[in-house]
Amino acid sequence: MMKLSFLKPVTALALLLVSAFIGNAQTAAKPDENRFTKVVLQQKLEEPIQFQILADGKVLYAERKGKLKLYDPAKNKMEVLAELSVSREYVSKTGEHSEGEDGLQGVILDPDYAVNHWIYIYYSPKTESVNRLSRFTWAGGKLNLATEKKILDVPVQREECCHVGGGMLFDKDKNLLLSTGDNTFSRSSDGFTPIDERPGEGPRDAQKSSGNTNDLRGKILRIHPEKDGSYTIPEGNLFPKGTPKTKPEIYTMGNRNPWRLTIDSKTNWLFWGEVGPDGSNSSELRGPKSYDEFNIAKKAGNYGWPYFNGKEAYRYYNFATKESGAWYDPLKPVNNSPNNTGLNVLPPTVDPFIWYPYAASEQFPEMGSGGRSAVGGPIFHKSDFKNAKGLFPAYYEGKWLITDWVRGWLLSVTFDEQGNYVSMERFLPNLTLRGPIDMKFGPDGSLYVLEYGNGYFKDNPEAELIKIEYNGGNRKPTVQVAADKTAGALPLKVLLSSQGTTDADGDVLKYAWKITKAGVVTQSSTKANPQIILAQSGVYKATLTVTDPKGATNSKSVEIAAGNAVPVVSFAFTRGNSSYYFPDNTIDYVVSVSDKEDGSLANKRITPSQVSVSINYLSEGYDMTVVAQRQKTFDASAQYAVAKGLIGKSDCNACHALDTKSLGPSFTEVALKYKGNDAAQAALVKKIKEGGSGVWGDAMMPAHSTMPNAELNTIVKYILSLSNKSQVQKSLPVTGSYMTKLPAEQTNKGSFIFRAAYQDKGTKLAPAQFGESIVVLRNPTVLVNETAKSNEIAFNGDRSVATAKSKGAYLQLSNVDLTDIKSMEFTGAGNNPLGSIEVRIGSPDGTMIGKASGTGGNGNATAQITSTSGRHHVFFVFGEAEAKIKAISMVNK
Repeated sequence: MMKLSFLKPVTALALLLVSAFIGNAQTAAKPDENRFTKVVLQQKLEEPIQFQILADGKVLYAERKGKLKLYDPAKNKMEVLAELSVSREYVSKTGEHSEGEDGLQGVILDPDYAVNHWIYIYYSPKTESVNRLSRFTWAGGKLNLATEKKILDVPVQREECCHVGGGMLFDKDKNLLLSTGDNTFSRSSDGFTPIDERPGEGPRDAQKSSGNTNDLRGKILRIHPEKDGSYTIPEGNLFPKGTPKTKPEIYTMGNRNPWRLTIDSKTNWLFWGEVGPDGSNSSELRGPKSYDEFNIAKKAGNYGWPYFNGKEAYRYYNFATKESGAWYDPLKPVNNSPNNTGLNVLPPTVDPFIWYPYAASEQFPEMGSGGRSAVGGPIFHKSDFKNAKGLFPAYYEGKWLITDWVRGWLLSVTFDEQGNYVSMERFLPNLTLRGPIDMKFGPDGSLYVLEYGNGYFKDNPEAELIKIEYNGGNRKPTVQVAADKTAGALPLKVLLSSQGTTDADGDVLKYAWKITKAGVVTQSSTKANPQIILAQSGVYKATLTVTDPKGATNSKSVEIAAGNAVPVVSFAFTRGNSSYYFPDNTIDYVVSVSDKEDGSLANKRITPSQVSVSINYLSEGYDMTVVAQRQKTFDASAQYAVAKGLIGKSDCNACHALDTKSLGPSFTEVALKYKGNDAAQAALVKKIKEGGSGVWGDAMMPAHSTMPNAELNTIVKYILSLSNKSQVQKSLPVTGSYMTKLPAEQTNKGSFIFRAAYQDKGTKLAPAQFGESIVVLRNPTVLVNETAKSNEIAFNGDRSVATAKSKGAYLQLSNVDLTDIKSMEFTGAGNNPLGSIEVRIGSPDGTMIGKASGTGGNGNATAQITSTSGRHHVFFVFGEAEAKIKAISMVNK
């Protein structure tokens, strides 16, 4: 593998300058994280792609599907200014339609907007194979599309996806810079460089675009717009005007998908993120594993794609013969592709500023690991703002804030006066963004972030516009809101809660609730936790605004649907224990459902076929908090709540959906493909771990080398279960019997999940509501670290052994069913005698229902249990100090 390294030796003078720069940076103290406040401005956006902030604080932003919108913070309202007819599909030679990245890609204000009212929009016209930069006149209100002046067209192919670029900015000389993607389908290249030169494969050859000096794609263009709608070429672009086989608009070339440009106002250097390919492993026959990059252009240059990635070169590869050729030379890259219309010998390449793979980076460990998609951000300079109230502190002077669409972190990057990398650190480590796609500082000094959400080509419910405010003196309150009911029948009594609302300065806060319906205020309250009564059907928003004594405010809302009661569902046992399972034991159960509007199972207005009933065994244990937090889907089995939680925390949803194709196949497609394949579980775990491609055509699966095997196994089991529709969707009877038989090769460590669910019909004014009942039968051996409470108990380091500090010490289990429990076995630990253990219910000195006595260390002691039914708090009271115990086992025989 040929490594590229063009960095010149650091001179003594440079070292002195670096030291001085770092020393000055260190004089400013790092601010406390709680001095920054996240403020949500708008939620549930529709594929937001890029935004600009007006001088008055209004936010103009583009949605990929064609809408141009304006957010007015004074009115807290969003309005549609225009809807452009845009192309979003690719049509292959065989006529197959697929979603692409094209659409409405960006909007920017002219530097003299206050005078000329010009805005520039970059979009994909529906009827032409170009991406177009146009100027419009907009002075407020709706945008008149008839004012369009076409500035520049970038010809593209629309046979294959992807890479559009689309970022725009103006430099201090009022030159407009526009990023364009390589417009190349790269997922047929096994994660390496897409240079397929076979006839008809132009859409898969980035030498036609990024490596082509006579093509506008895969570039950052720099032009100077003129008043008449034309443009001129500024001095300093990569190729002087008139150079044969070149485009004078090119400022940088060799870009794959340059993302979110920024200009350093002090130096006029250009910064951006560069989204890289999908390969997880290097190859001596092809070249390096893939990297995303963050780049700096101090002047025009060639950034290497498709011949270089990170600091490493690819080899020439013949896709027809599968033979490898020479490594590409960074000092003299040569483009001999038949799809090239430009120069054959290209300018020397420029090293990236930061580069990072899927795995943890040795050079930049702060970037973590996993899926990746580099997104550039702004550089902070105090002098860029006039009279801003919320300026970031001096600690961030001259630093570059960057993010990643998949990983969701914010990093603060320090570089010296020569543009050399110095260091990076997490900015707001406790904040994780969901698909950050654009960010910049507003005129108020706050950092604005547009979150697309985690999923391609769809309206993600988490998509929102936020800003991060800095409070150098008085800090804004942090607001939390909740409601004891978010839906119900009329009249609906709701207790609103502000619990969790805090103020970092310890101020006494004032609370103001406003309850609105369709934007109209219906009620208000100044109590911290008021009770409200909703008498009319509809969806209400309860918004809490909290104000400190100095007038700093913050708000948060919760939605409440009134006019439709939540169904009441019960999963009750008429035979058997409802806390623990015993292998090969029979459980008799009955499900009841009642709904104020729909009726009940008892009166037969609700039929058994409308109720979802499932019983499943989960070998990895069960976390009730996952169920409480998951998005409830009527036909979803509670068995797989843990797997869904793991998928939600990973990057899986970026490329896969449950039953619709995204960048990769749907989970259901994967399940059906491997149905009946006994080796699929292990093979898919290995595939996700190591990455790869070829099974689903050209799509590349990135490696997830840092994910634990236990989590991967849980995810794969859930995915494979989707092939058996009866397992997920077929309902069991609402009254029946079930034998708790462990699946083959399963140990007695998991849980049986009994779940019943019903979704009602809703009303004209109130949405449908969902009710469910879940009973978890856990394994009958309780480890001491799983007990609910303790008193006078010492645990060892991993909490696997509990030691009584004194006579009368106890462990407690809360609300457990004692039905059919005949005895309890206690497993001792250590060399001291276990001594006596009393089993009491209700309290440590409550009714004693059993007593065990152990005389030897590491032995078991058994307590025979007096017949007791129902649920109780159970206390295990030690008769001797220094007694050690590891586990308690329930026995039903």
